Amino acid sequence: MVRGAEDGRAPKAVAAADGRRYLTGLIGNGILASRSPWLHEQEAAAQGVRLLYCLYDLAERGLGADDLPRLLEAGRLLSFAGFNVTHPYKQAIIPHLDALSDNARRIGAVNSVQFSDGRAIGHNTDSLGFGESLARGLPGAALGTIVQIGTGGAGAATAYALLAAGVRRLVLHDQDPLRAAGLAERLRPMFGGDDRVEIGTDLATSLAAADGIVNATPVGMVGHPGLPLPEASLRPEMWVADIVYFPLETALLRAARAKGCRTLDGSGMVVFQAAAAFDIFTGLEADGERMLAGFRQTLGGDPAC
Repeated sequence: MVRGAEDGRAPKAVAAADGRRYLTGLIGNGILASRSPWLHEQEAAAQGVRLLYCLYDLAERGLGADDLPRLLEAGRLLSFAGFNVTHPYKQAIIPHLDALSDNARRIGAVNSVQFSDGRAIGHNTDSLGFGESLARGLPGAALGTIVQIGTGGAGAATAYALLAAGVRRLVLHDQDPLRAAGLAERLRPMFGGDDRVEIGTDLATSLAAADGIVNATPVGMVGHPGLPLPEASLRPEMWVADIVYFPLETALLRAARAKGCRTLDGSGMVVFQAAAAFDIFTGLEADGERMLAGFRQTLGGDPAC
């Protein structure tokens, strides 16, 4: 049974005996090139503590969602501070947790699991990461009608962040209409009912009225080439955000810039969600600016998820 938990940052994460060593990791599929270990370990080193961040690619190990309870139990036994969780387990992990933060419960997705006093507590830092990235990367962006493509675990977080930022009309599109409908049903009671959250039925029609676009699908990342929308629908007065950051320069962002649109890449979201997760795992306040600067310096080519 999932119960409530206090929202916000943890005062102290479970760590090894000296309290200054932290064992953390990432659970997901296709994550072996992830930059998350670098982000967390470099920030820990800058703060003078030791942190080991391990990758658990379940697909590579022949594992899946049914193995999540065993992974959580192993985390408890090995005194992990916590795990990050990525595609495709951000929603599948919820039934196996002891509690959820308010943020995770509202969004319906978990990307960080904190172990505290033997309990596994789910948090969502994706929404914080996207909200921070949007505010910094697109100051003054029009928030009238925003079209979001994709309503999975990451899309639930970006939709929540958009509405919290003041978007007046959010139009959701997804290949799975039932998934989009489920997200809309969760969000409407929190953000003013049907007037602010709609389910789009025709993408071209929605885009014709859009002030901004958010791609919350994997389309554009390595292994998923292409555009999530018709290039002809882009207009210079729009802004375009992509949560993909492998590659950082997606086909969508290239096309949008060519049309004169303001754009936002996925680096800010991934860094600021990591900074918030670092806080939860260690009880130490991460320096998001330092993490972002270091992340961008190390890209060289293309980062991984």
